[in-house]
Amino acid sequence: MNTSPADATASDSALSGAVPVDPASADAAGPATPGSTRPGELVLEAKDLVKDFRGRRSGMSRERFRAVDHVSLELRTGQVTALVGQSGSGKSTVGRLLAQLLPLTEGQILLRGEPVAGARGRAFREYTAEVQMTLQDPFASLNPVHRISYTLGRALRIHGRAKGAAEVEERSLDLLRRVNLTPPERYLHRFPHELSGGERQRVSFARALAAEPKVLLADEPVSMLDVTIRKEVLDMIAELTRRENLAVLYITHDLGSARQYSDETSVMLHGRVVESGPSAQVIDDPQHEYTKRLLAAAPNPRRRLDAQAR
Repeated sequence: MNTSPADATASDSALSGAVPVDPASADAAGPATPGSTRPGELVLEAKDLVKDFRGRRSGMSRERFRAVDHVSLELRTGQVTALVGQSGSGKSTVGRLLAQLLPLTEGQILLRGEPVAGARGRAFREYTAEVQMTLQDPFASLNPVHRISYTLGRALRIHGRAKGAAEVEERSLDLLRRVNLTPPERYLHRFPHELSGGERQRVSFARALAAEPKVLLADEPVSMLDVTIRKEVLDMIAELTRRENLAVLYITHDLGSARQYSDETSVMLHGRVVESGPSAQVIDDPQHEYTKRLLAAAPNPRRRLDAQAR
């Protein structure tokens, strides 16, 4: 993904249509895992996040670009929060700030009510065990020279979730099952180039789950997949959210999928959140002009059929 300060966010594709929700996936989701936090419990909170980047030199100084301008979010267990905006809105930068991949200029991040400030070393590993991020590009997020067994095994060992070859393999197979790559033995010893884009993205989620996180930051997880596979991956994310009681931040340009798959939606423009609330309310009854423009620009098959009927 492109993380250059000049851009401040990863590039997004054009707005796409909504991906229909599968009601059966909701029925398939089981209860939260034993010992997990309560559904709806506040796990990760962002307060007035600000991120400035230095741009090109202008005379003797360097111009400053504000990519994120006082953004606040709350991520709760068992819920998906969508962060929606077009390219350059700052939404991916917010994800990187929450993942501690970029330092804050101003603001505060709280994990379970405790401030997190520039975690490093052991503190950073402990934070990433709770807060994991998956990236947009399934073709670049996995090392092509390593088999899936190495990728998952390394994550399990780094976070202390398994020891010894037998336990690592058993846990790796379980991770593949959790992201619906079955039978898992079919995938464990393959290389990334032997998998489809959707399968690679599922492996990326399996690697994130190896840490047993409570927060999952999903940055444009389906934008590079075809429409059919997008729905399958989004169904998987929804199932994981409920079954494992995760707090999920779904970063997307697609208001349609935000409406179908998220509980809360925040809309970003020029680094700021311009509208937020329950997804149905924000998308069915938008109040901000920018949200209305986003909805008007999104493909709507029903609108085209109505026009043809007239």
